[in-house]
Amino acid sequence: MCAAVLSGNRNFEARIHPNLKANFLASPPLVVAYALAGSMRRNLMTEPVGQGRNGRDVYLGDIWPSSQEIEALMGFAMDGKAYRSNYEKVRAKPGKLWRQIEGVKGAVYSWPPSTYIAEPPFFDGFKPAPAPLVPGVKGARIMGLFGDSITTDHISPAGSFAENTPAGQYLLHRGVAKADFNSYGARRGHHEVMLRGTFANVRIKNLMLPALANGSRVEGGFTRIGAVQMPIYDAAMQYLAAGTPTVVFAGDEYGTGSSRDWAAKGTALLGIKAVVARSFERIHRSNLIGMGVLPLQFKGSDSWQSLGLTGDEVVDVQLAELVQPLSDGLLVITAPDGSRREVVVSLRIDTAIEVQYYQHGGILPFVLRQLLAG
Repeated sequence: MCAAVLSGNRNFEARIHPNLKANFLASPPLVVAYALAGSMRRNLMTEPVGQGRNGRDVYLGDIWPSSQEIEALMGFAMDGKAYRSNYEKVRAKPGKLWRQIEGVKGAVYSWPPSTYIAEPPFFDGFKPAPAPLVPGVKGARIMGLFGDSITTDHISPAGSFAENTPAGQYLLHRGVAKADFNSYGARRGHHEVMLRGTFANVRIKNLMLPALANGSRVEGGFTRIGAVQMPIYDAAMQYLAAGTPTVVFAGDEYGTGSSRDWAAKGTALLGIKAVVARSFERIHRSNLIGMGVLPLQFKGSDSWQSLGLTGDEVVDVQLAELVQPLSDGLLVITAPDGSRREVVVSLRIDTAIEVQYYQHGGILPFVLRQLLAG
């Protein structure tokens, strides 16, 4: 197994490279030390980093910088004159890139053609008053059955992506070369790219897909409609075209990790109306409500595994006509043979203001209506 050692603040799967399954966070000197050692299986506290001249063992203490060495370098790193001098050169040169960019005039942005930024659809069909709320979800199909600790990076990865992914195909068809794909993180201003990247982490495992011959699970952003396996984006577009809502089931700690807004935005734009999990990360739960997606939590020992879900069921979510914070909801699960099961779940809309967000279809239309009302 190949691993990465980094001094950043994220160690999501496949963050550094799609083929790396392990990422270790370390201080910058340790990053250099492990690069020299070439293996994470070496204990640098007791084993040598490597061999020096004449085959002499070199230990971490031999190469670790002293406080005096660090202090001497800090004087150069924090030289304000150097910063001012360099930036003054950039500003002083005529005809630099920033000065060559032509802007537009007027009160409304013109949204020129771009594969990096586009007008988002969050206000499409906006009306000054919210439509009458029909609580819950009716006739939903299952988009994914996931395990524990599905992170925001599993839901909306920030790293690179390949040509054969929905996002890669989208850019290729618009004349963007593979070398210019950049990353999801760099293209977060374009919803068409980010939508195609939702649930597209190369390590995510949708457990509604059958196991492979060797017993392992399919990795990547795939689901199935019937027996046909396809990217989650393609399935979502089919369901949206048919007017069919979808739901996601998961285990404990759904949405853990960094607070990534596209993990909620992409979920909503895919047409997913509810996420049913054993537990939620606090901020992602709130973000889901902010995008009009229902977070529902299993009670006690209930789980999608205990219910025996396969992904072929139809799911209804029934809520009280007047939604209240932390109230109960009812999952009505209809199997392909027509049999029905009912399961009580907790509605994880925890506060009164979150009820208002949900009633308005999310925080964005709620805030806009507040502004229009003066």
